[in-house]
This record gives sequence, C-alpha cells and structure tokens, in this order.
Amino acid sequence: MTDLRTLYPEIEPYETGFLDTGDGHRVYWERSGTKGAKPAVFLHGGPGGGISPKHRRLFDPKLYDVMLFDQRGCGKSTPHASLDNNTTWHLVADIERLRILMGVEKWQVFGGSWGSTLALAYAETHPERVSELVVRGIYTLTKAELAWYYQFGVSQMFPDKWERFLAPIPEAERVDMMAAYHRRLTGEDRAVQIAAAKAWSLWEGETITLLPEPETSGGFGEDNFALAFARIENHFFMNAGWLDEGQLLRDAHKLADIPGTIVHGRYDMPCPLKYAWALHKAWPKAEFRLIEGAGHAYSEPGILDALIEATDRYAGKI
Repeated sequence: MTDLRTLYPEIEPYETGFLDTGDGHRVYWERSGTKGAKPAVFLHGGPGGGISPKHRRLFDPKLYDVMLFDQRGCGKSTPHASLDNNTTWHLVADIERLRILMGVEKWQVFGGSWGSTLALAYAETHPERVSELVVRGIYTLTKAELAWYYQFGVSQMFPDKWERFLAPIPEAERVDMMAAYHRRLTGEDRAVQIAAAKAWSLWEGETITLLPEPETSGGFGEDNFALAFARIENHFFMNAGWLDEGQLLRDAHKLADIPGTIVHGRYDMPCPLKYAWALHKAWPKAEFRLIEGAGHAYSEPGILDALIEATDRYAGKI
C-alpha cells in the first residue's frame, strides 16, 4: 500500500503568496513540484480544514506544478474563522483567480470530501478550464446527506461517539443539531465557541475512518484550528452550500467531456456511497473506483493507492 511518508518525502513549496480577494479576505496559496509542469489545483476538505504538507505528496513533484491554497478563513488565510463573504461561490471565484495568477488555460482539479463538492461546483461552472477531475469521498450537499451525518444515520453506527456529540446540547435543542451548534459557534462567548468547536470536530475525526486512526480520533488539533474548521463547516452546511437542492448531480452533464476519476470507500460514513454512485451514472466518462474495506479518509489503504494511480496516469507516468 502507498505510504506518503516515503513516496515523495519532504516536498516544500517553491513559491508562496497571498491572494487579496478585494472583499476582506487574504487567501494563502503555495505552489509545489516543478514550475511549468502539468498544472493542478488541490481543494482541501472541511470546509475549513486547510492544507497540509501531506497534500503536496499526492502528486509526483517531477511531473506536476500544483497550486494548493487555504480556503477563506482557515489555515494561513485571514481573517481567521471569518464567515463574512465566505460561500461556495466566493471560493469558486478564488479558484479562477488562482488559475489566472498561475497563468494556465486548464488544470487538473483534485478534491476530496468537501473538496469534491467544491471541485464539482467549479468544474460545472468552468468546464473549459478543467483538464481532468479527480474526486474522492463524494459529497453533493443535499438535505438528506446533511441529516444523515448530523441528525440521524451515522448516529446509529457510532452511538458511543454520538453521545459525545450530543453532550454540549440541551435535550430540547437536539431536534436540529446543526442549528444548535450554529448558535454556539457564532455566539459571543469564546469558551462556548471552543467547546462546541472541539465537540463538532471530534465527531468528524472519530467517524471518517473505517478503523480508529490516532491522527484523527482526538479531533482536529488545537483551539484555533478546531474553531475555524467547525465554524466554517457549520456555516456552509447551515446554508446547504448556497446550492440548489440536488444541483451538483443535476448539472453533472456539464462534465461530459472531462476525463475523470471518482474514488469512494465502501464504508464511508460521512458521505454515503449512494451519491458517488449517482455521480458515476451521471458522468459515465469518469472512471469509478469503489474501494472495499475503506471509509472516508484519503489516507486509508486502497483510497490513497487509487488517488496516486490517477494522478500518475493523468501525468503520463503509467
């Protein structure tokens, strides 16, 4: 199985900067690999997750020139945890600005989990700018998907962990867990914000892998990271991503001429397989890789192999 620690060790960005969006945000970006090689853009998850040095290793640095960036409000982007002017369509516009900054006509778009949502939104808006689309852990952000993860569904599979997610919320408010968390994450009391953010991120961290992973089972790190992750993710989900219900599958016909790869774990709890299968049916040109014995995380055995195989193949390596 692929091990990112040994595959492409110690990949450092060769250029970094900030994109001033003109509406109050400064978006951190970096480029890694070989300048002028095959262009690609990496879209991280969450929303609010930020990029990691590990993400650079999903692309052979000799063959790719990769743009990675922290989406609005998270990672090194500022202002931290800001919800103002922070929607799916602001991010789609940011991706286009970064493509122009990079000076390329087309690029490979790679995204997993929320990154797959954003990748589909971008590709359906600008299909002429996408050379290939590699998406993992498909999330189309319908009401049913949100309810499955935050109200009833995954709670039946992880009742012990669900109890911890319920704990900060009084019983009278549990009829709408996303709204209850929203009130706490956007309130004035920072201590309440942090407690809610940690509980929100712990629920995700403990349910994204088939087997427990030390890296995620404790949640997503220190206070500032958890706050950006939970606030931004909850903000997007409360607004259903500013998408029409079913929009991404409805408009999948716009992907018809784009080569692509869909990778999904059979036992992905946050993102039920049903929606990846529906995307496969709506976009038949894409290769569909169903990974048995895997959950949601890109680092799980089988999922990572399929992703590396895809990026290698699109660069002509295999």
